[in-house]
Amino acid sequence: MRTYVQTVLGPVPAGELGRCLSHQHVLFGYPGWEGAVLAPFRWEDALEQAESVLNHAKERHGLQTVIDATPADCGRKVDFLKAVSKRTGVNIVASSGYYYEGEGAPAYFKFRMAYGNAAEEIYQMMYREVTEGVGDTGIRTGVLKVATSAGQITDYEDLFLRAAARVSAETGTRILTHTQAGTMGSEQARRLITYGARPEHIMIGHLDNCTDMDELLKIFEQGVYGGFDRMGIQGFTGALPESRRLAEIVGLAGSGYADKIILSHDSVIRMLGDPWIYSEQDAKDLSRWNWTHVFEDILPQLQKMGLRPDQAEAMVTANPQRFFGA
Repeated sequence: MRTYVQTVLGPVPAGELGRCLSHQHVLFGYPGWEGAVLAPFRWEDALEQAESVLNHAKERHGLQTVIDATPADCGRKVDFLKAVSKRTGVNIVASSGYYYEGEGAPAYFKFRMAYGNAAEEIYQMMYREVTEGVGDTGIRTGVLKVATSAGQITDYEDLFLRAAARVSAETGTRILTHTQAGTMGSEQARRLITYGARPEHIMIGHLDNCTDMDELLKIFEQGVYGGFDRMGIQGFTGALPESRRLAEIVGLAGSGYADKIILSHDSVIRMLGDPWIYSEQDAKDLSRWNWTHVFEDILPQLQKMGLRPDQAEAMVTANPQRFFGA
């Protein structure tokens, strides 16, 4: 039986996703970006910018599918994603969920935790977005996004883990996670599985921020997928040098997990809000943080380090397709 992935333009067979970047952001803004006055969001300008980036990756490197991991509280605009997909022909999968407590917008649901039924409301929100669409757009989300803090999972964040696991168990929708500073990945996996999600329907994210090989092995031993999905960021906010991350990937592949590793950049086309002023060091650290670095640099380097060409390529093709059920 064919398995389909829900994109912003409708369902696509999982086996036809092609080359996939599994954790990207067409738009992203930290809560509060709406107050920006120097660079207000202009639809057509942003659309042209997104079209240029995606068309370049498509024409030069065969990019066919993007998983947009932007949660609802960080500037997600599913109608904009639909317009981008129509313009470029690139499949885009939108996310349902909220960001972690420290950098998201927790006030509403924390209020509902005290004076409502937040657990049920979060579940209903996710379920409706997956099965009917976001708001009155009719555009359905295709993945569930959850996120947790550095070194802990707060009670607020756990509500989203529980809701995502419940929706995933009922609908088969896949779950993507954000691990802050590369921590709590094994605990995320444990809880999501305990709450009812199938291991093969979970991708633990930002593992290239994790410095602990024992922790990485504990994650993959639970049967989940793992995203080394911040390629192109080095040094910035404490990110590991890329050489270390590539060594982790090769080591994990040698331990039998080559078919569970998925690559991406976590890069943003249009950062919502006023312009980000880079320091000289920031610019150096982020010089390869774009939408083509994995294809141009990472896959060839992994082959030089000992992976077979088919193993490296699978991390942007066969592995994401298998994650979605192909």
